[in-house]
Amino acid sequence: MKYVLVIPDGMGDRPVKTLGGKTPLEAASTPNMDFFASHGEVGLSSNIPVGFVPGTDIGCLSVFGYDPRKYFTGRGPLEAAELGIKLKTGELAFRCNLVTVDGGLMKDFTADHISTLEAGALLRSLNERLAPSLRKKLKFYPGRGTGYRNLMRVNEADAALKSVSCTPPHDILGKKYADFLPKSDGSEFLIRLMRESLELFKKHPVNQKRKAAGKLEASMIWLWGQGVPPNLPTLHERFGFKGAVITAVDLVKGIAIYAGMDVINVPGVTGFFDTHYAGKAEYAVRALEDHDLLVIHVESTDEAGHMGDARLKVKAIEDVDRQVLGTLRRGLEKFEDYKVMVLPDHFTCVETRTHSDEPVPFLIYSSKENKEGPEKFCEKTALKSGWAVSEGYTLMDLFVGRD
Repeated sequence: MKYVLVIPDGMGDRPVKTLGGKTPLEAASTPNMDFFASHGEVGLSSNIPVGFVPGTDIGCLSVFGYDPRKYFTGRGPLEAAELGIKLKTGELAFRCNLVTVDGGLMKDFTADHISTLEAGALLRSLNERLAPSLRKKLKFYPGRGTGYRNLMRVNEADAALKSVSCTPPHDILGKKYADFLPKSDGSEFLIRLMRESLELFKKHPVNQKRKAAGKLEASMIWLWGQGVPPNLPTLHERFGFKGAVITAVDLVKGIAIYAGMDVINVPGVTGFFDTHYAGKAEYAVRALEDHDLLVIHVESTDEAGHMGDARLKVKAIEDVDRQVLGTLRRGLEKFEDYKVMVLPDHFTCVETRTHSDEPVPFLIYSSKENKEGPEKFCEKTALKSGWAVSEGYTLMDLFVGRD
């Protein structure tokens, strides 16, 4: 039996006025998801436990089959794993976004999707600007992240720094960023770094060139998602499986690495709307020759939600369906026995432009069974099914165990 899990990040949503009261998934033309749903089963999965902030870190841990309450130690260390940064005891990793602020407001949490090369130049300047005493305590990693997504490591972090309250920048678009700077004991250190980057980046050549080209500037760093390394049992230890992941997102790669899975890099995969959708599925089918489980994660659906663009989110969902699910559907015919599961990690609501913790719709299809599911895969039909998985991390066990 071969298993394929497709995660269109943030695909779940609430009804949108501009879509006639439909959700983007409901409004989208999704013949391939609908095929799998109509011949399989659908339901709702609660991926975000009570008390946790909804995000890809928590949502994907659940989807991969790990209880966030037991295994989540922060977003930073998950991304550090993908970057090949091995944290030692007492070390702390922070997610470090490059963001655009304007008029005191958080304008863009991606700095207009700044390139990795540009981000590297800015972070190199920041490393060089650090006082000698700080260079011993912390480090940025120029050119190691992906675009706006970067990392900061702190050596011998004290307890206060580990418990600082930090807000993800994608949650405060259009809001006064000063109201959401790190809070509680230890926050002064982080705020000082963020304000120093603001001053340093103002006249940096990278931003001068971006401004001349009509692009948004990378105004400052934004620190959040700190944590220490988690201790996850591997996929092989749990199921005896050899697994792999295909994604452009460092965080998801990091989860896979801790889960003992291979990371397959596909040319042209960007984590944005121009990503090589079909390539992800083509490489997945090829990898199934010597893997038991393939996870395909797609970021564009989440990006559209954060942009607040309902039509763009519909298009992203349709691209996932046509190019990822359609390619998979054809490619999987070479295997006699296979199962497909599709679900987002969380909601990313167009009208609020941020994440939400509602239960997400999922579908499970098996080539060995022909069931009578709904004609359309969406939030409404998932709700009507009556199948509700209250602990999202248990869905993986159901998926691989429902032969």
